[in-house]
Amino acid sequence: MPADVSMQTAAARPGLRARLPDVPVTVLLSMVWMVLMILVALLAHWLKPYTITEMDLMARLQPPVLMGGSWAHPLGTDQLGRDVLARLIVSIRVSLSLAVSATILGVLFGGIMGLLAAHFRGFVEQLVLILIDVQAALPFIILALSALAFFGNSFLLLVFLLAFYGWERHARVVRGLALAAYGQGYMRAVEQLGAGPGRLYLRHMVPNMGATLVVSATLAFPEVILAGAGLSFLGLGIQPPDTDLGNMVGYGRTYLQTAPWVLLCPAAVIVLTTLAISMLGDWMRDQLDPGQRA
Repeated sequence: MPADVSMQTAAARPGLRARLPDVPVTVLLSMVWMVLMILVALLAHWLKPYTITEMDLMARLQPPVLMGGSWAHPLGTDQLGRDVLARLIVSIRVSLSLAVSATILGVLFGGIMGLLAAHFRGFVEQLVLILIDVQAALPFIILALSALAFFGNSFLLLVFLLAFYGWERHARVVRGLALAAYGQGYMRAVEQLGAGPGRLYLRHMVPNMGATLVVSATLAFPEVILAGAGLSFLGLGIQPPDTDLGNMVGYGRTYLQTAPWVLLCPAAVIVLTTLAISMLGDWMRDQLDPGQRA
């Protein structure tokens, strides 16, 4: 009996491996990096060794440990003697919070607009399509400059601006999926059974769109991070004493030759995070594509 059991287990293993997705090493590294970033963002209050406003003028522009610095400041200090590691940890939390909030809001707004266009058709559909084309043609930086100059600077306003930046792509995706679903038999069957629009969309159509929307949000997330960092780099985003990754890069550019670590640390986080999310989004898209899986 033990031999039979072991033979059955060995025979079952190839089938199990065949059912498991083949995850590339780069995708695994991307997953590890994103988990690390999420943990840093969630535990930032306990991980930061100093407050972001704590200054030590006697330790201005101190190099990181790898360049001969002290373990008191592992990533060195900036022009005011503030710990770069502490500011980097808080910046990761602020940047990820901003990007996640804006991406979720953009997906929700774009999804609602796409469903409205697919459901009502006619004038409503044409209006939504015009809004999509107008949004795609608007220069984001000019729009952000105008909004921030008129309404002032706040975290909530930045979230809405970044959500408005990419909602049209989600609207296009949802509209296309909804129109395709209407041509399928199960949607017509549910309608003939007397289901109202709420049940039709929330119980049947939206769950089938969930995976595609997750991939769409994942692919848009890096652009939202870069847009938020770009605004902060120009001095339009998060304002002192708060900080984010773009803010750190903006202040560090002045000291690129004398203290490059002030700029390179947040810049490396931006590059690695956007790269990791992009690779995860591409991999998820391939996994959900029936042609690729075949």
